[in-house]
Amino acid sequence: MIEKHIILEDIDPVAFYGVKNSHLQVIRSLYPKLRIMARDNIIRVLGDEEEMCAFEDDIERMRCHMLKYNVINEEDIIDIVKGVQTKADSSKDVIVYSLAGKPIKSRSINQQRLIDAYDKDDMVFAVGPAGTGKTYLSIALAVKALKEKTARKIILSRPAVEAGEKLGFLPGDMKDKIDPYLQPLYDALEDMIPAVKLQDMIDKHIIQIAPLAFMRGRTLSDAVVILDEAQNTSQAQIRMFLTRMGWNTKMIVTGDLTQVDLPKGQKSGLRYAIETLEGIEGISIVNFSDKDIVRHKLVTKIVNAFDKKDKENEQRINKD
Repeated sequence: MIEKHIILEDIDPVAFYGVKNSHLQVIRSLYPKLRIMARDNIIRVLGDEEEMCAFEDDIERMRCHMLKYNVINEEDIIDIVKGVQTKADSSKDVIVYSLAGKPIKSRSINQQRLIDAYDKDDMVFAVGPAGTGKTYLSIALAVKALKEKTARKIILSRPAVEAGEKLGFLPGDMKDKIDPYLQPLYDALEDMIPAVKLQDMIDKHIIQIAPLAFMRGRTLSDAVVILDEAQNTSQAQIRMFLTRMGWNTKMIVTGDLTQVDLPKGQKSGLRYAIETLEGIEGISIVNFSDKDIVRHKLVTKIVNAFDKKDKENEQRINKD
């Protein structure tokens, strides 16, 4: 009789073991010659050496399955042990899977252009109206890079532009004041990475989420770096951010030029960067439109209504 310890790396052990250890019970029933005990992310196994080897191989396949799909069920476990092929990708274009096992992939022509541009170039600008999936898709690409170990970290940033309330009057310490600006980034990550694992990655600085001001003086290497809401950067800020780019780094800049919250008369750094960098080899610019909106159908109508109103106001001002 031999004993081995198997460590479940990069996955949530609670989800792996199942509700009330239901998955673990299935695994035990499939290996009657082994005594299997689990605590945290460590599985302790005692028993027959030959069956132990098969068990190790199958557990690794289960771990890889969960790492890819974020979920595993009893049928998947039985199929893996029996050597039956488990669920196949519904499309080769799947980027990653959500925690619910839903495939995350392009849902419009321009979303696919963003993915293609990311694969081809090191710096990508994704510009367009709200609801087109710019940020969500960018974070999915970053999570994929982390899972495939083509990047060592993800760095997400946003400008903390005050809209109505002054930071100094908001309650709490500095983290409490800036977190509301960064919440959309947390929301996307929480849809793709288990909560415990996500917190661990944040604690270990594998995933870093910070306001734009915190980027000054840094060199960002071996990372996927995303700047969200870039329309609210100044010209100096966007220049500072883009020049943080280090070796083996992919940089995605997203923004909506129709939603600039900067003081009146101040030119958006995103517009400045696009005008300055367009045509440079290694930099792609992907323009989204209302046809790419993937939120509730009313969002498209709202965007079109505001655009129409803005054009009417602009024409009236020009006449005056």
